[in-house]
Amino acid sequence: MTHVTEFQVTGEDRLDRAVVAQLTALSRSQVRRLIEAGKVVVDGVALTRPGVVVATGTHVRVEEPTLRDMDLAAADVPLDVIFEDEETLVLNKQAGLVVHPREGLEEVTLINAVRARYPEVSEIDSTDRGGIVHRLDRDTSGVIALAKSQESQAILKDQWRNRETEKTYLAIVEGRLDPPEGIIEAPIGIDPADPRKRAVVEGGQSARSQYRLMEQYGDEAALAMVRIFTGRTHQIRVHMQAVGHPVIADFQYGKPSPRIARQALHAWRLGFTLASNGEWRIFEAPIPRDLHTAIEKLRTEHDVRPQLDLKATE
Repeated sequence: MTHVTEFQVTGEDRLDRAVVAQLTALSRSQVRRLIEAGKVVVDGVALTRPGVVVATGTHVRVEEPTLRDMDLAAADVPLDVIFEDEETLVLNKQAGLVVHPREGLEEVTLINAVRARYPEVSEIDSTDRGGIVHRLDRDTSGVIALAKSQESQAILKDQWRNRETEKTYLAIVEGRLDPPEGIIEAPIGIDPADPRKRAVVEGGQSARSQYRLMEQYGDEAALAMVRIFTGRTHQIRVHMQAVGHPVIADFQYGKPSPRIARQALHAWRLGFTLASNGEWRIFEAPIPRDLHTAIEKLRTEHDVRPQLDLKATE
């Protein structure tokens, strides 16, 4: 089975970027694979080069594969388990994986992969989000907690709702981070210019982020530690863009980077109270290889001594 999407290009651009702008549920790497497989037809011709430029008004037809039994198909998706007990599962989510299904998205998600290995999660409720406590963006990697029972889901959700958790991220951001630390308190809502994005807007939801410079790479970029006290959609990406330092390689809020193929954002540490025994724990997710490589190259090229001992995913 396949699903077909057709649209007209609204502004001259690379083919892969034009498709990503229309099919926001797909990552740029997924779109590239579709193009290279001949699944994207431009004015009646299948083009296989993602970087080809398409003109305004060009007709594009995209053939997306669909999966009917997502949980079964998800059995092959690897899960990097940081911790688990009878009530809670803590994972290091890979970039490129959506956390849960949503309307218009027909692909394997993280919750599908969890249910394939932990069938009890499917019994939490009748929705397709049973077990979900919080979420990470598709191309954000890092630590994420999931509930294994209805009771633990309620306990954990209360902690997130009451802001009793500790959420710390690592991000490579553009430019020289000055001042080197600060608090960003700016409301976030739907971007009036583009409903697929978020922006700092008057009347938006309150949002608070705290950043601290860890390593500065000349004027090119900086490694920042960012703690968020609220959990708004795209919060770090929007806040860092708002102060003039977007996350590098963020195609929605910044620009592409030769350093990494996806936004350089990693959920590094997550602290919360376990539902099983009431113990406060802080879990840390090793840095994925692509982000670790980008940091190492920036350190080398800018002669920066490491300030953080970053463990990389094997």
